[in-house]
Amino acid sequence: MAAIIDPRQGDAEDDASSTKQRSLLSLAGSLLAEISLPKLALTWVLLIGAPALLLGLAPLLASIWLSTVSAKLAYALSGLGSALLLAGVVALGWYGGTRLIRMAEHNFWALNSLAVQPVYAMAREALRQLAESLLAATASAERRAALRAAIAAVAGLAVAVPAALLAMLVWPQTRWVGTAADLAMPGQLALAALANGFVLIVGYFAAAALVWGFADATMAQPRDIRFAQPPEPGRRRWRIAHLSDIHTVGERYGFRLESGRAGSRGNDRVRHALARLDALHAAQPLDVVLVTGDVTDAGRSAEWAEFFDALALYPALAERLLILPGNHDVNVVDRANPARLDMPFSPNKRLRQLRTISAMAAVQGGRVRVVDVAAGRIGPTLEEALAPHRAAMREFADTGTLRHILAMADLWAGLFPLVYPPDTEDGLGLILLDSNADTHFSFTNALGLVSVAQVRGIEIAKAHYPAARWLVGLHHHVVEYPMPAKQLSERIGTALVNGSWFVRRLQRILPGAVVMHGHRHIDWIGACGSLRIVSAPSPVMEATDDKPTHFLIHTLADGADGGLDLLEPERIVIAGEPVAAAAAIL
Repeated sequence: MAAIIDPRQGDAEDDASSTKQRSLLSLAGSLLAEISLPKLALTWVLLIGAPALLLGLAPLLASIWLSTVSAKLAYALSGLGSALLLAGVVALGWYGGTRLIRMAEHNFWALNSLAVQPVYAMAREALRQLAESLLAATASAERRAALRAAIAAVAGLAVAVPAALLAMLVWPQTRWVGTAADLAMPGQLALAALANGFVLIVGYFAAAALVWGFADATMAQPRDIRFAQPPEPGRRRWRIAHLSDIHTVGERYGFRLESGRAGSRGNDRVRHALARLDALHAAQPLDVVLVTGDVTDAGRSAEWAEFFDALALYPALAERLLILPGNHDVNVVDRANPARLDMPFSPNKRLRQLRTISAMAAVQGGRVRVVDVAAGRIGPTLEEALAPHRAAMREFADTGTLRHILAMADLWAGLFPLVYPPDTEDGLGLILLDSNADTHFSFTNALGLVSVAQVRGIEIAKAHYPAARWLVGLHHHVVEYPMPAKQLSERIGTALVNGSWFVRRLQRILPGAVVMHGHRHIDWIGACGSLRIVSAPSPVMEATDDKPTHFLIHTLADGADGGLDLLEPERIVIAGEPVAAAAAIL
């Protein structure tokens, strides 16, 4: 029996959420048509309105508390009872004030990373795209680098000036000192707090844009590199197979949401990549197989099950495998609907994180260690760190109740970075990061962010293993590559929103380190200052079943400067398969 439409080849519905088959304008139109306005309004209040209100309230409540303490201090001199009362007020105010400051600080940085810094990055990349389109194709790498640097400074000014004007416009509505009488008029207090919060955010926006623009303009610009020559005998080498973005799907004939029918079908391409890798390892052993995120297409249980089924055939690879989370593993809310919102208290996001934690524990739980950032030391293995939480994890996975949501969120936040320790004092160590921004919206799932706490964890790992050579793995690319982009959408909204800050910090902490990432699905190998940056092509995406894809095996050598030398990689091609001519299904 021959079908008129072969169901194995998919149809237009498989392209519904595809950024490769539909334009961003088309996706935005679908978003506006399908989005739930009540959920959007509530989410805005919880994630933006409430934090802004907290920021604006902080100075008012602090001034009210200080005036109350001052009055009690004057009265305290009249007797012991008043002195005890004063001590109680001071203790309560200190405890409450500290918590308020912590809350304000957390929300300040959350707004900064997801609502402020991306605007600067968008302005910078839009200007670069325009300028590079006008630049002669024969322009030298030095001229292109100088242009990128100059545009960063211009972008900082372009964002800072309007932001400063907005802050000046709203300033007359602000009030920074409150009294106890204000507590009887919460409406007026809230309006003043919102004005304060707006001015704080926009004022910071103006100052930060100038700082970012200056920092980006003066930092080393990314550049292509020449590979190191093979080292002389006696220097240690490591073979690293670097894969990324394998996007395992949960259906035999399933298409990936990002590429639709422009990509491969099912998981045969994943299995072929693993089979080829296993054969290469048998011929010349690998030290590490690193998959830098997007192990699954949407973080669903069936997708993780398919991944483990494919991996089970290759125990030698499993023993060397290290994985880390990508945005498709934890941030895709709905495969079919980019307008779908996860409410902040929804269990679905935490379930996706929980599945990823469980997968990392199964793959590498006994081989990587967590970092105790509060204590400033390397902690137990991932397996040991998760042991006290296993019962709660299973209960939450089974019921999805609200009772464990905050605990699961704290568990996820405290796991990274993960450290794969060097086998000798000066051996190769790996640091695995979570570079996914905390988003609840499918349309913004690709945003990346490396937290300050994770960078502190890198500092702790370096202090614990001071002579080690370091490879840092994360999902998102840390800088936009110095190569032409066909569309502006390729440059905006996918790199780390704090990438330039992260690169500068990493250069100071781990000079000479190698950074490996995925996310873009294409290969680029270059440098930014003392860092070598390696982007992994996807062996699965960007090609239909009949087209070849590839991945890279890298050889790292211990460098004379205590860092790593990057040798020319080995390109491993995965051949395509002929497309069946007939549409017979029975």
